[in-house]
Amino acid sequence: MSETLAAGLSAIVGDPARVITAPAVVERLSKDFYWYSPILKRQLQAKHGDIAVQPVSVDEVLAIARFAGEHRVPLTVRGAGTGNYGQCIPLQGGIVLDLALMDKLEAITEDGVAVCQPGLRLAMLETEARSKGWELRMYPSTIAKASVGGFLAGGSGGIGSVAHGGLRDFDTVRAFEVVTMEDEPRVVLHEGAGVHEILHAWGTNGILTRIWFALTPAVEWTQFTAAFDTYDEAFLFAKTIAESSAWTKRLVTVFEWPIPSFFKPVKQIVAQDKTLVLIMIASAQADALNSAAVAAKGEVTFTGGYTGPRTQPLLSDYTWNHTTLWAMKADPTWTYLQAGFSPTNCMEQFRLLRERYGKEILFHIEFMKNGEGVVIPGAIPLVYFTGEERLNEMIAYCREIGVFIANPHVNYLEDAGRYRADNIQLKAKQKYDPRGLLNPGKMIGFQTERHGE
Repeated sequence: MSETLAAGLSAIVGDPARVITAPAVVERLSKDFYWYSPILKRQLQAKHGDIAVQPVSVDEVLAIARFAGEHRVPLTVRGAGTGNYGQCIPLQGGIVLDLALMDKLEAITEDGVAVCQPGLRLAMLETEARSKGWELRMYPSTIAKASVGGFLAGGSGGIGSVAHGGLRDFDTVRAFEVVTMEDEPRVVLHEGAGVHEILHAWGTNGILTRIWFALTPAVEWTQFTAAFDTYDEAFLFAKTIAESSAWTKRLVTVFEWPIPSFFKPVKQIVAQDKTLVLIMIASAQADALNSAAVAAKGEVTFTGGYTGPRTQPLLSDYTWNHTTLWAMKADPTWTYLQAGFSPTNCMEQFRLLRERYGKEILFHIEFMKNGEGVVIPGAIPLVYFTGEERLNEMIAYCREIGVFIANPHVNYLEDAGRYRADNIQLKAKQKYDPRGLLNPGKMIGFQTERHGE
């Protein structure tokens, strides 16, 4: 089959170098950071596409979609492969559509909207935007590698979400053009509320080809860390900063000990046996934050400017899901959950989890604003993995005590991500991919529907 696919795709793109058949390269382009989960590692390590193709234009994407449809070949879209759920891993072989070469920044409008192709790296956009007085509203800790299209298809928030919410909120994603997988593929513009048909659906119901992504005015930032004797002291200080509109912040993170001990390259900011708070604060408020931390019994361990993604040290490299990576480097038995604690009852939730699981769970808090404008203690807690049954019990108990969990140990939208309760993503797949060829197996509702279950 690969020879037939290679011949057909080569005729479409006119450049054999952009049709990839080498098994090792196809394998690499078929994978993401799924191995963060010991469960997904076992389930997905043998999965890969049969061939990969790298289009450079919308016309090529349309032609590839038409070719895949005519031959009933699965088509799985790849951004930069920085996701953690196996979002871009083909479950049924077929074609990997690698959008890395569609990486143009077309414009930054006067009102601060980036118009770009999906393969544009977020670090490049942040750098260019800041040169024009703008910056990203939010970005993942994988900013150096992650693409805009991959972030929209598989991400939900990150550095900046404490001020600007997630990708779904506050019209951050203004619009995008999407290639469909209908009998005759076409380009469909989604704008306003229409973006939610496709947003964070892992490329299961459309192929992003052009994006309008809202920015925010650039701020001069200072990176700041402070150590506290107890988790409660650190958390309550960070909560005060995160929730108060008086502070201009881009990141507010809390790392329970021993998580800071995993950050070997920046060991100078770590204090032994102490909880670490990391904040990106407007430089104009850095002195005031220093005073507030000392008044709250914190020991300031670092202050330093942020000049863009190449800042050294870039402390966002230790936040969000990069925290999990550093823990796994120290001990591969660590894995993680994605959680949301109650802004009013979180201390009791922490107590119950500590009482039941001890240091089997370590608290790593990322404050973020939800769509209603409420700042909540989002979290990516570390979990010491002793088996799937124990992990599932922990997830069930979290939900029982009111802790929201997006389960990063399953490979389908309905439980792993921000699946919409109104089924708008499923309805879009029914409409735009009726044959189920886009990233098949990742939307359980569609699979169930097709098999009459």
